[in-house]
Amino acid sequence: MSNTRVLPLLEPEVPEAVAPCCPPLTERPLSAEEAEWTARMFKALGDPVRLRLFSLVASHEGGEACVCDISDVGVSQPTVSHHLKKLKEAGLLSSERRGTWVYYRVEPSVVAAMGQMLGSATS
Repeated sequence: MSNTRVLPLLEPEVPEAVAPCCPPLTERPLSAEEAEWTARMFKALGDPVRLRLFSLVASHEGGEACVCDISDVGVSQPTVSHHLKKLKEAGLLSSERRGTWVYYRVEPSVVAAMGQMLGSATS
């Protein structure tokens, strides 16, 4: 007799801030709401520690990183947690608790939206 059970898959919760919102900058002017959402993203990335944390998560093998693997950025662990929280609030990262550790992932839809918005502005 086996003790294994099949557990249902749950869809991850996706905050509203994760949905791409904005057209390419050359397409039309941003609305006030679009500008506010976009500014929140770029403001979160405007801090060097946050940008480094974002880069560490984005480039980590498997596309996600345990907080234990990305804490060596020259600031204390509580400060790392604060910056990760800000990146998550801006919709740039999502997280999942597994036991005692939290794993972070870059939200691909947000990165795609940022690339689309900025990519057309440079051509």
